[in-house]
Amino acid sequence: MAGVAALGFHIALEIAARRYGLPGPIANEAREVVFAPKSGFLLYAGMSLMMVVLTWRQRFIALGAAIGIDVVLLVVRWAVDAKATDGHPFGNGALWVMLGCAVIAVTRRTGRERVLLLKGVGLGLLLVAGRKTGDTWLLITSKTRPEVLDQYLATADHALGDPSWLLGRIVTATGPVGFNFLDIVYGQLAVAAVVVALYQLRHVAVERRFPGHHLVRTFLVIGLLGPAVYMIFPVVGPVFAYGTGAEHWATVSLWSHTPPSEPWAVADLWPQTPPPIRAPQHMPFDGITPRNCMPSLHTAWATAIFIHSRQGPRLLRYAGTFWLIATLTATLGFGYHYGVDLIAGVVFTLTIEAALRSLDRGWDRSGIQLVACGATLFAALLVSYRFLPLEMAEHPWLAGPLLVLSMTSLVYGYVRTTTRWEPSPAPARRPQPQPELI
Repeated sequence: MAGVAALGFHIALEIAARRYGLPGPIANEAREVVFAPKSGFLLYAGMSLMMVVLTWRQRFIALGAAIGIDVVLLVVRWAVDAKATDGHPFGNGALWVMLGCAVIAVTRRTGRERVLLLKGVGLGLLLVAGRKTGDTWLLITSKTRPEVLDQYLATADHALGDPSWLLGRIVTATGPVGFNFLDIVYGQLAVAAVVVALYQLRHVAVERRFPGHHLVRTFLVIGLLGPAVYMIFPVVGPVFAYGTGAEHWATVSLWSHTPPSEPWAVADLWPQTPPPIRAPQHMPFDGITPRNCMPSLHTAWATAIFIHSRQGPRLLRYAGTFWLIATLTATLGFGYHYGVDLIAGVVFTLTIEAALRSLDRGWDRSGIQLVACGATLFAALLVSYRFLPLEMAEHPWLAGPLLVLSMTSLVYGYVRTTTRWEPSPAPARRPQPQPELI
């Protein structure tokens, strides 16, 4: 059923993208079998997830085959002078290996071994497909939502002290070193998730089964549900609505740039001058820039990585904490999000995580209450951002603490509830006294 639903969703997005004369997720995935992929790191990360079901010998063979295929394709591209101008010159080999393992599962495996290998291949391909569907979702938001609600969020953000403007000045002051370091962290969030997921799935090859709940499930559900909120609450972000767009980072970025969006901005205010407090209005924007701010999915994904890294060793916990802090800094400092986006992103993640955990362990009163509280709080945040932004800006000492307190209360409720769900450690057995030998 999940496979049929995923295929139907893919087909629907492909049809929607074709209506605008652009390739959809299926076409983009098929293209990367031969042409230079958009992200080779993502394809190898997907292959890494697939390899959790393989033995160590099979993993070395799969990795060697992927690298060998990439080398051959690199030589062929060099021979025909086909340069990878919009992507990475590697990664096709990883996709070939995943597809090859799917063929092996169908033709050479039976029973539980076939199912396990297909699950591994599906897990790796789902990560890749999630990225492609996300790109198509962003295209749809820019084409179907000609007006954005940035003025509402910018007004509500006064209650938090305009954190995007503050961190924007700090990141700008760090120059190319600070920007590109954060940009790498920001852009490779899926790779960080794979590292945590590999730790959680490290026993699959031995136990021959997947755990009931792991990070990849949360990661994919966030990416599936988040863009639906984009359609309800379209927002482009402060660097676009109140600045020069990607042009602001053109002199320091090492990567490609999007077309300038400055003519659509309210004014060139970001990050030096916070916008004045006044009644917000809908504003038109271009048909290119994604409306992908509310909620901040980068914050949501980084929060999920942080949560799942808590059960790992110290180094993994440190890495999860670092990725969360760096991602929050980048989302605000790059001008991609407002502070209120981040609060909504945290609430969004905790609600989804609680629902998935409850689904895995069985629904009970505590799980239902936690999910209901999270969903209600998320809806209340959206309503307040839309209909009460001016009141929030005029009473920042009341609205700001209430926003932070509401998020903190859900964090506390989540930690308290999920801690009770964890199995209590078995009490240590006291050694029995031994009779003395005379």
